Amino acid sequence: MSEFWSWIGYSLVLGVGATLACDLWGQLVRLVTGIPPLDWRLVGRWLGHMPGQFRHDSIGRARPVRGEALLGWTAHYLTGVLLAAALLGLFGIDWVETPRFFEALGFGLATVLLPFFIMQPALGAGIAARRTPQPMRARLLSLCTHGAFGVGLWCSAILLNALHG
Repeated sequence: MSEFWSWIGYSLVLGVGATLACDLWGQLVRLVTGIPPLDWRLVGRWLGHMPGQFRHDSIGRARPVRGEALLGWTAHYLTGVLLAAALLGLFGIDWVETPRFFEALGFGLATVLLPFFIMQPALGAGIAARRTPQPMRARLLSLCTHGAFGVGLWCSAILLNALHG
């Protein structure tokens, strides 16, 4: 198989695995603290309105969009795959064969910049969730979730190696 197709396949496996780790982390946080994870339906709503409006004062008050849950969840997992591809672009495709924990964790933590400076402001929460009722809690939860993404990248690579033989 060519390196390009290996990169595509690894990106899919790592991205889906790491995103699943984020979702499992979110459910654990919900069970322990009662704090629900992000409602991906709202991300789908944001994307559905995007051709005409990028930023909202409050995405929860915006008009619902047909298929917003599917759109939001699809975007969530597609973003995970694209970020996994970026990790492999940064560290090289051989990273999958010898995944390094702190590179994966650091990369995952760095991805928190995307919600802090793009998604949260666009959904009406402000830069780094400053317009939320508890900004520091929201920031910490985002950071932990993106840390879980990084750990998920590493675990997915370990699992891929174990299954691949």
